[in-house]
Amino acid sequence: MKKTIVLLLTLLFFAACAGQKRTEDNSIKLEYKAYSRGFYQMIRVENQTVFVTKSREGQPEVMKLSTNDWNDLQLMVQELDLVSLPNWKAPTDKRLFDGAASANLKITKQGKTVESPSFDHGYPPVAIEKIVNKMLSFVK
Repeated sequence: MKKTIVLLLTLLFFAACAGQKRTEDNSIKLEYKAYSRGFYQMIRVENQTVFVTKSREGQPEVMKLSTNDWNDLQLMVQELDLVSLPNWKAPTDKRLFDGAASANLKITKQGKTVESPSFDHGYPPVAIEKIVNKMLSFVK
């Protein structure tokens, strides 16, 4: 009798596990960081929420994104070729001699993280310019 109950429970357990639908991780997380000796700014966007940190040890300010802004960002990320992101060249080199803060963009999509090479704050590569400008528009 005990063996029958254990066998039945085992079959039910595996049937329940097999019956679960796998859900794709469609989450997108964006992180823009710009810094120099006297300047620090980090903007993180995830789950329709923006976190803005303006000092290295500071606590982030939290803002809720509108549905339109969130959808715009998701569409911009969908249009990007994330595989080539690490190979993009910065249009200017002011960050190399303290002419501008150094910045980079990190995109996490479906659990995979891709990071851009550093570029001048305010002068991103053309391919990610829309995303960076949209993220900077959240900071006032």
